[in-house]
Amino acid sequence: MIGGVEAYPLDIKHDERGWLAEILRTEKKQANEEFAHLYVTVASPGKTKGKHYHHRKVEWFCVVIGEAMLFLKDTRTGEEERLPMGEKNMVTVRIPPHVAHAITNTGTVPFYLIVVVSEQFNPKDPDTFPCNFTGL
Repeated sequence: MIGGVEAYPLDIKHDERGWLAEILRTEKKQANEEFAHLYVTVASPGKTKGKHYHHRKVEWFCVVIGEAMLFLKDTRTGEEERLPMGEKNMVTVRIPPHVAHAITNTGTVPFYLIVVVSEQFNPKDPDTFPCNFTGL
């Protein structure tokens, strides 16, 4: 895995009512950075979001509905990798600064991606830089 990227399998609790999954827990050392921003984004089948990186921000991704492919690229070395995410591979992925990321809906229904960010978005200083990926 690219340096600083970490994937944590979710411990999913199922019962007759449905399921529960803890996405981040600070005591498990999944998130040593502060949380500043939490949002959900939805992508239609075949669509890609992201294709950028940050100098300062750390992000955590978790697809809770649907299927996706997460594309990662270390902007310092050019190393690229892919990680399936979604209902068939329930993980939280920590994405550090300087690792570009894009996520494509590979399923047949919209995906729901929960994103936690270490820094609030500031339109005057967005800390967001475009990046191209092989095959995207």
